[in-house]
Amino acid sequence: MSDDKESVEETAELNFGDDRSPLCDPKGCYPVSLLGGNGTPSARFLQAELELNTHLRRLSFSEPVRYIYNPLEYAWDTHRSYVDQYCRGDQKVLFLGMNPGPFGMAQTGVPFGEVKSVVDWLKITGEVGRPPNEHPKRRITGLACTQSEVSGARFWGFFRKLCGEPVQFFQHCFVHNLCPLIFMSASGKNLTPPELLAAERDALLKLCDIALCQVVKVLGVSMVIGVGRVAEQRARRALAADGVDVRVEGIMHPSPRNPQANKGWAEVAKARLSELGVMSLLSSVADGGSG
Repeated sequence: MSDDKESVEETAELNFGDDRSPLCDPKGCYPVSLLGGNGTPSARFLQAELELNTHLRRLSFSEPVRYIYNPLEYAWDTHRSYVDQYCRGDQKVLFLGMNPGPFGMAQTGVPFGEVKSVVDWLKITGEVGRPPNEHPKRRITGLACTQSEVSGARFWGFFRKLCGEPVQFFQHCFVHNLCPLIFMSASGKNLTPPELLAAERDALLKLCDIALCQVVKVLGVSMVIGVGRVAEQRARRALAADGVDVRVEGIMHPSPRNPQANKGWAEVAKARLSELGVMSLLSSVADGGSG
């Protein structure tokens, strides 16, 4: 990680913007009330995300962070398309990732959003803009991105094979990320939240925890499944502290940085979801049952 130690001002910090920014739809600056905050689950879900965006803009991050992307701002169009299509409010299971990957949600606005899966299977359309400060090696090309994100390809590929059509998966499940931000070092290396400075990480995740509790209440799910141990632990702690009555479990993360996942993530995930009763839920839908 020597590239991360290029000469910079020791006091340099990245700030997310003006804390006086209005709470609005990033695409058209519509007041949250126009999203139907007291209406559909998808509208209330989006409202919670917009509120989180406003709080996140007030945060500052120092080294090793040099670049911060928020796809809930520049990829709001495609993200909203995903939520509008698939957030129902009567789903039983929420799969929870940690934060976007550089070739997944960072490009598409969809959690675990590997481009091919998002376009070909989820049928998401829309415009994707660009973050205000891009790393030259981590350009945002949106749905035209040709780089595949392994985690997303494994995740959505597994459910595509199991369910056939998206509607069969989303009848009972939804997918969300705890944190919408992606962090990069000076070299363009992806930095996960655990790699941030402790005080900055804690401030970030505290806000994300609050938003998670809000969206879980909006969705009314009975189970949250953390994809990866960090997301699972964070969800369990946050939801318990807020008194939200929901079961929290976990499955292995499909990341290629995880040696176990590279040995056959789909089989591991299938076995774990069978233990949790989720496979039977989805299989009954795929087989034409009432679910």
